[in-house]
Amino acid sequence: MGGALSLTLAALAYPAMLGVNTVSSSGSRLVAQTQWGPLTEADRDFVVKVRAAGLWEYPVGQMGLKKGQSKAVLIASKHLIDGHAALDASCRKISTMLNIAIPNQPSPQQQGFINTLNADSGKQFDSDFANILRVTHGSIFNVIASIRSTTKNTVVRALADQANATVLDHITVMEQTGLVNFDQVLFQETTPPKLPKSDLTPPPPVAGQPQVVLTPPVDSTTQPPVLPGESSTGQNASPSPTVR
Repeated sequence: MGGALSLTLAALAYPAMLGVNTVSSSGSRLVAQTQWGPLTEADRDFVVKVRAAGLWEYPVGQMGLKKGQSKAVLIASKHLIDGHAALDASCRKISTMLNIAIPNQPSPQQQGFINTLNADSGKQFDSDFANILRVTHGSIFNVIASIRSTTKNTVVRALADQANATVLDHITVMEQTGLVNFDQVLFQETTPPKLPKSDLTPPPPVAGQPQVVLTPPVDSTTQPPVLPGESSTGQNASPSPTVR
């Protein structure tokens, strides 16, 4: 019994490479068989990526409501908070269903984005807000499409559908600020900086630490979808995956 538990923890261990500009070379490797379909490294890493994105974009949305200078930036900030609260609810459910460890903190690179925007003020904040978020959403957009087209896991596919709609919405509201420098954004998307893996990886959750929950706003207009195997009341069966 102890050996089986050790195998489960090793096979579903916290992913090592999760940066926006990093793709695992063995993403198709099967890590578990679940009742929702096979779970690959790429599937598992995608759930962690979505969770980590919310851990920095949600507080940036809150920051935007306080520091944003234009109405368009305030609107975009509300979309960030609303969309990532709903995505986070799905991530937390799916991580339990698939026995995936998810972070409680963003990666050092993502924390750097927070620090940059926290130091900004006035029109500089609005400009950096729109451009940083347009780059990061544009970069993850292709990852979502790849997961959606290749995953055989139904709950990961549902998350990809939700993430696709959310990211497209966020790309759109960033562009509607009128502040996006498309030449600069395209260059940064296609020529990402070469950062060490440690900068791109969110720290693993600390044992016993309460899970961070991104609370939906009172006036939320976005609800997480009902996941495969989940009733309309939000209850689901979540047996442990069978590890290979």
